[in-house]
Amino acid sequence: MDDPLFIKIKIAEREYPMRAEPEVEAILRQAGKKINERIQSYREKYNIEDRQDLLSMVCLECMVDFLKLSQEKQSENELMNQKISDWDKLISSALQID
Repeated sequence: MDDPLFIKIKIAEREYPMRAEPEVEAILRQAGKKINERIQSYREKYNIEDRQDLLSMVCLECMVDFLKLSQEKQSENELMNQKISDWDKLISSALQID
């Protein structure tokens, strides 16, 4: 396992130093880039300059996206479990020897 890297991620014109495992460094950088893109989008769309407001809006948007994905995943898992249960019943009834 590689030692953590010392990196700086710039979000909303502010640098955040952190340590990151080499395998997640690119993901952190990509996340920072996406956050800055969303901040810029809100800045242009709503003509907002306050960084706190912009960060709050991006945070809210990210949480809504996360919750939607979580609900979708839960629904998919429930559907998959039901299908497995149905198949199990079918297989069990087909294997019963009278």
